[in-house]
Amino acid sequence: MRYINKTEPKMYDNILIPYDGSDEAKKGATNGIELAAAVDARVHALYVIDLPGVPRALSIRDNEEEVRREYEEYAQEVLSEACELAATHDVDCREVTRTGSPSEEITDYAETADIDVIAIGSAYRGKVGALIGGTAEKVVRSSTTPVITHRMDADSI
Repeated sequence: MRYINKTEPKMYDNILIPYDGSDEAKKGATNGIELAAAVDARVHALYVIDLPGVPRALSIRDNEEEVRREYEEYAQEVLSEACELAATHDVDCREVTRTGSPSEEITDYAETADIDVIAIGSAYRGKVGALIGGTAEKVVRSSTTPVITHRMDADSI
């Protein structure tokens, strides 16, 4: 880790890492955590629970509490994984879970939690997928907070 002069203003204090445990999220998290270590910042690991929308099938609606509990357990598992990675770099990590549309919750959290930059992984989507876009692309297009993406290549899938 490089020397940080505590009297100079810091580039970043808070880095948001949207994290779902996927390979692309791990690449983005590693990138964001290494950046946080370099600039002495704190990371916020965010998992967004994306429940099925309306209309919901009767069987899904009847089991919604069970589904929500399973999502929350998975969120705790993957966020612990992200914060363990942060700990190996001596980076402070805050675990956050939200429910809703992933791209909307990511941009909303960044705006309300005083986030300086979002570090997000992006899957390799090929030529057609690049036109359609995924969560990372939606965040890049809609966020007023700066976004750093780490795109996986075709060999990583």
